[in-house]
Amino acid sequence: MGMIKALLVGIDDYPADVATPLGGCANDIAEARRLLEDLAGERAEIRVLLDAWATVDLVTDAVLEHLGSAGPGDTALLWFSGHGTEELATGDDLLIEATGRNQALVCVDGPLPDKRLGALLDRVAAGGAQVVAVLDCCHSGGATREAELVERYAPPRPDWDLGAREPAGPARHVLLAASRLDEPSYEGWFEGRRHGAFTHALVDAVRAAGPGATCRELLAGASARVQRAGSTQHPVLFPDLPGGAADRPLLGGPARTASPHLLRYGADGWEVDCGGVHGLREGGEAARGTLFAALDEGPDRGVVRALEVSAARTLVAPVDWEPEQERVYPVALSEVALPPASVTVDGDPEDKRLLNGELGPLVRPVDGPEEARGLHFRVHVRDGRAHVLRRDGTEFTAPLPFEGPADAGRVADCLAHLTRWHQVRDLAPRPSLLDGLVELEIVPWGSDEPLRPDASGELVCPYAPSPAGPRPPWVSIRLHNRSPDRTLWCVLLDLTDGYACDPVLYPGHFIGPGHTGHALDGDPVQLSLPASRPVVPGAEARDWLKLIVADRELNTVPFRLSPWDTAAGRRVLGPVLGAAGRWTAVTVPLRTFVPRAAHGVSGPGG
Repeated sequence: MGMIKALLVGIDDYPADVATPLGGCANDIAEARRLLEDLAGERAEIRVLLDAWATVDLVTDAVLEHLGSAGPGDTALLWFSGHGTEELATGDDLLIEATGRNQALVCVDGPLPDKRLGALLDRVAAGGAQVVAVLDCCHSGGATREAELVERYAPPRPDWDLGAREPAGPARHVLLAASRLDEPSYEGWFEGRRHGAFTHALVDAVRAAGPGATCRELLAGASARVQRAGSTQHPVLFPDLPGGAADRPLLGGPARTASPHLLRYGADGWEVDCGGVHGLREGGEAARGTLFAALDEGPDRGVVRALEVSAARTLVAPVDWEPEQERVYPVALSEVALPPASVTVDGDPEDKRLLNGELGPLVRPVDGPEEARGLHFRVHVRDGRAHVLRRDGTEFTAPLPFEGPADAGRVADCLAHLTRWHQVRDLAPRPSLLDGLVELEIVPWGSDEPLRPDASGELVCPYAPSPAGPRPPWVSIRLHNRSPDRTLWCVLLDLTDGYACDPVLYPGHFIGPGHTGHALDGDPVQLSLPASRPVVPGAEARDWLKLIVADRELNTVPFRLSPWDTAAGRRVLGPVLGAAGRWTAVTVPLRTFVPRAAHGVSGPGG
């Protein structure tokens, strides 16, 4: 195991001209230090900056020198406990800050902007270390504490500049933040001592789960504890890309495959982070045939049954087992009340028996298409190949081998993958108060006029002629929050005709009322054919851009699908199906093509 280079920063004694004093930050740092020493022992090299020592320059130097000394196999951990602040964003900052505000940590002598801190941490990550930041301050979800609770927020001073000072880029570190970027966080009394609500919850979550728990699992456990303590803040994990830093243990170790869903004990009881927005039917009685199975091996493996499905979560009850309330359990859908797809098998009885035995909860066998409702597959087996057909006889994918049990499993995986993709594409909510509040706009790069649907309802983007051959179109993609008073959470999914789904364009952020979110932080988006398709006249590719809008964050892991790879017969892990909340969705079909007037060009589309 590598070394743990930890920088622990806590500020209670703020000067009056900077911020109001706090009372729990030094306690936070002492508790974090004990945690590291207990779990990592001699592997932990800890530097502590408290109060007057926690200046902007000293924190910056310690990040670069102490955390920067971490190399491959090591973990660099920043833990900050103190005030946060925010101010209105202007100019180019608005391309990144869709809430319309910039955030910063407040050191003892002034602000350390989140973008500057993020760039510093990414420089540390460039040395090969795993980099983790734990921020217990107000508005910390943008960074890279009432009578019983004190808000950890410092109003910005007129001379503070919180704007972007570093070029934005993909984050190479992982952030566990005390609250959303538009929320306060709090400190209060816990077990006779003053602490930040998030630090107290996170330390407890780590001790309950042990050093092998991933950042994603720890954040879920800490968030449940914050809820149960009565705090209104919502801890944040960023970025939450599956298989990346979010799915590594807090103190180092290899990434694990992200579970599609997590089971935790929240303020209202046991809940799974899966709901109507993931395809489950909202309500009570209709959903109670839905089961989730815990993925842990051994005595902690069990099943929970759905009680009530809301937009973003499902309240559940354990069936014949007693999970520990202090733990978080990875779970996957094991049975759904109403299967979303059906299949008939044309082949000999043994082929039918093999495939039906491999089908999971998303696809059910039927005797004939007349029994099918909604998405239906016909699997025609002949000459050792399985052809997956639509109702009209056209093929979904290239044929798959079918000569034994292993091949039957791969065909079943293909059906599950196709079902998941169609379910996301066709996901439609009930009428919602959020309908029409966020507008998706696609504008050719360099133009001010957005694209309009053609007669078939598609947005059409042709390649342009050039001396070097057809040139792929570039566009700007914008999400306008037209609400006068609601801050809304948005994610933009790109579903391709290769049966991929990814939120890379806009991975999930809040957009303030009257503000605009920009795909790729305002950079141009290239629309081109896949590399496997020659750029020849008449060639085309289709995408479906699906905007999902909610009043709270959603679990995006189930929305991520790689393209179906027929040659690899890749196994697909976890189904798309999975606090009350509202949500809505809009789907925009998009077609990119090479005009037939273009001649003499071939090769990949980039």
